[in-house]
Amino acid sequence: MLTPAGQVLAQSGFSRAVDVMSASALAAAIVASTGELARQLRQKPFAALSHQGPKTGFFLATFVTDRGTLVVLAVYDLDVSSLGLVQLFYEQLAADLKAATPKGTVPKQVLAADFERELTDSLNTLFGR
Repeated sequence: MLTPAGQVLAQSGFSRAVDVMSASALAAAIVASTGELARQLRQKPFAALSHQGPKTGFFLATFVTDRGTLVVLAVYDLDVSSLGLVQLFYEQLAADLKAATPKGTVPKQVLAADFERELTDSLNTLFGR
């Protein structure tokens, strides 16, 4: 789970911090680019995105809470799970978080002062620069 800017809020399953940061940076870029594409097509932002390869797939979706938008990136093994099962768990997670979000407070900025440097470092690591 991350912010639309790519800042990780919670994670499970990645074995290295670099993997999490790289995946989050790329997911944030996908959300931003598809949001802009939807805007140019004069439609609402796309609800979710899914891609499947021979062995794994990923599901990327956003939802809005009273504290702002959250992004969920789920990477799953096709031998163990399916897109339908991932979507089912996503819908339950989104509903639970919406219900648990405190009401009536102004959201605070969650970006760290050195976020841009961290994002650049993560992308450089990911692409071997």
